[in-house]
This record gives sequence, structure tokens and C-alpha cells, in this order.
Amino acid sequence: MKVGILALQGAFHEHERMLQASSSSYSDVGGLETFFVRTPQELYHEGELLDGMVFPGGESTAMGLIGQTNGIWEALRTYVKSNRPVWGTCAGMVLLSDRVIGSTATIVGGQALIGGMDVTVCRNYFGSQVSSFEMDTPPPPPSDNMPVVENEDGTLKPFPGVFIRAPAMMQASKGLDVLGRVVATPCRQAAATLRELDERIASGVNVFKGSCVPVVDALERDEAGGCIGVKKGSMIENDVKCAEEKKSEDNSSISITLPGAAEDGAREVICAVRSGSLLCTAFHPELTGDLRWHVYYLDMVRESILGKK
Repeated sequence: MKVGILALQGAFHEHERMLQASSSSYSDVGGLETFFVRTPQELYHEGELLDGMVFPGGESTAMGLIGQTNGIWEALRTYVKSNRPVWGTCAGMVLLSDRVIGSTATIVGGQALIGGMDVTVCRNYFGSQVSSFEMDTPPPPPSDNMPVVENEDGTLKPFPGVFIRAPAMMQASKGLDVLGRVVATPCRQAAATLRELDERIASGVNVFKGSCVPVVDALERDEAGGCIGVKKGSMIENDVKCAEEKKSEDNSSISITLPGAAEDGAREVICAVRSGSLLCTAFHPELTGDLRWHVYYLDMVRESILGKK
């Protein structure tokens, strides 16, 4: 099996190391070959699309700015629709999401999203680089080649989640398989943004249609579901205008509910989710010595290949 790793920026070398370390049990699909992908042409090997792709952790803004210069972004959007397994970690999760909260206003046109996962992600939920930390997270579900990592009492050990300026998934649409949640307090900037969103959602404003919030980006799609660009949120100072926009919204508007905040501001957020062939984790499995998430992903690729034979 042939797996590509988006190598525009970020921890792509670390992912390659972990994938290769996890690859001993896949002789029935020809073993594992990994490829660094930077151009549309590199999504192919010997004329065929790669069997899977990994979007690594790193800086989603930098990846987007680089990726939009050489055509790889549109090629990746097409690839995501091919139903081949794609895994996004941290920044990669941001790129795979359809909606992003907390995008910086300095990005002209908004955060460059690839999309495909019907989720809402808050960028930098946990704070800046100096706020990075490690915490226990739920392990991935058992799969064919999953190594068993148990406590002395026979229970599965949690996975060491490495969170580096990490995003959090605030909402996932019905039908998605939520694989892990954590309770965590957002950084001050994210907390303020989420409070504003809470207030506007409670008042009935659709924050993804009407652009009444300055920090929401969402993929705009045509009637056939194809991506036609990124809609950048913009603050409208006049609440009367917001109300007028609200009245003009149709029934196709997106409706979301954010996880409620405790008195200390903590919220239960999603840290791992799967939607068919797409997998997202908010943390960095590639920066640990624990192979379980990489094995889980390779089992997804293996199942995809065998299902096509």
C-alpha cells in the first residue's frame, strides 16, 4: 500500500517514521511505501492515486498559503472525495474540517480549508505554543493489527495526547463516529470567541450564514456539493443589520450547538473523530512512541484496498 504525507510544512518526517514503524503486518497488501506530497502530480504513483494521505500537524495557515500557490489544494479536495483514507492531525484536522472558529483576520480570504469532514473546529483552543502540554486521551478502537497496551488490571491504557497550540472540535454532525473526548478549559482568546458565539447562537443568529461573527470561516459549496471557495466571517457592528440578515436566511442554513461551559470555562470537546474514510485527531500521535493511532489508520488503508479487490 502506498501512503502519501503532505509535506508542505510541519511534522511530516515524524509521521513517516511512525508509519514505517507500524507497517510490519501488511504483507497481504504489499507492505507499506510512503511518499512526501507537495504537488498535485505527487498524489499519483505509476499513474494511480495513492492509497491514503496523511495531513500532519504544523501550522495550518502556512500550509494553506503554500498549498494555494501550486494547485495542490484543489487536487487535495478532489482526493478527499475519492473515499481513500485521509488522516489529519492537529493542523491537519483544521484543514479537513468544513468550518473553523478563530481564524486570524490577517489571512486574506480566510483560513484555506480543504474540507470534507462535517465538523466545527476551534483553532488554538488550548492556547499558544508555550501552553502546549500532554494529557491522557482515549485510545483508538481495536483494529486488526492493533498492539494491545494494557494496564495491570487488564484495561486499555489511555493514549498520550500531545497538544501543541492545538485545535478542538466543538461540534460533529450526526452520523460521525466520535472516538474521543476530553474536558479542557479554552485559552482566554478562544473563551471570548466562544462566549460571543454562544450568545449569537442562543439569539437565533446563524453564525455560518450572515457573517455576524468575525472569526468564522466555512467552505462555500455549490448545489452539487463542490467547493467554490472559503467564506470569511466579518464583524457587522450594526446588530440591526444582523437581525435583517437573520430574517432573510433560508431553511438550508447550518445549525450548530456548542458544548456548554462550566463555571471555570471548561468544555467537553472532541479530540478524535472518524467519518467514513476520514480520520481526525486534535493531538500529535506522531510525536509519541505509541503506535496505536498509526496502526489504526493503516488498518483503514488496508481495508480500503481489500474492499476494492
